[in-house]
Amino acid sequence: MLPKEELLKKVENREEIARILDKAEQALKTWELIVTDFLSPHILAEANEIFTPLTELEIISWGGYPQAERKRIGIHREEIPADNSQISLAALDIAGNFLFDTATHRDFLGAILGTGIVREKVGDIIILGERGAQVIVTEEMVDFLETSLIQVRSVTVKTSRIELSDLKVRPPKKKEMTTVEASLRLDAVASFGFGMSRSKMADAVSNGDVRINWKAVTQPSRNVKDGDLIYFRGKGRLEVGNVQMTKKERYRINLTRFV
Repeated sequence: MLPKEELLKKVENREEIARILDKAEQALKTWELIVTDFLSPHILAEANEIFTPLTELEIISWGGYPQAERKRIGIHREEIPADNSQISLAALDIAGNFLFDTATHRDFLGAILGTGIVREKVGDIIILGERGAQVIVTEEMVDFLETSLIQVRSVTVKTSRIELSDLKVRPPKKKEMTTVEASLRLDAVASFGFGMSRSKMADAVSNGDVRINWKAVTQPSRNVKDGDLIYFRGKGRLEVGNVQMTKKERYRINLTRFV
């Protein structure tokens, strides 16, 4: 049995991690690969931290393509071989003419959830502009969505299964930049990276809109380091690259903005 209560003391998302630990105990008992529903990036990050020191269990994760944000994880005993192909996923094409009624990620997600499906059954949604979108879901949702998802906003759509290899995934847009700062404070670095005032960034951090490596952070004075990933809700992600000290004892910081 796992020391669940001890493990849960360390986590932010206690309810979600508790469900994952229940599946982990099932994997221990059955000697089978047990797969979760889709998890958001911050839950994935916590799950990875939880399972790293556990010697009896290993996890794999897959969301349909390498850059996927929402993924399912498979939990298995270390003695049992497992790979991504054992994590069941399906892809759907949501085709319609959105030339005169543009739909956003929120619109497609709202239409999908409006059919009665819960969020955990839905992975990433790939927006295709005026021709619609593609979505990754659990296998058992395919037939239902093919018949139930018939409209997004005011547009009639046809929902049909496609192969994962037919996903039209675009590489993320990146912008490389460099700043020189007096400190490595989160509000200083992120304000430059996201192009906003330091006071507004400090407010966003205090309000819980910013995460470092998918972990909640509410202190604008928190220092960042090379390799950190800063997530700003609604604005994208910022990766901290090489950090060097200048002759004037300031910090020259390389940043990559993902939009």
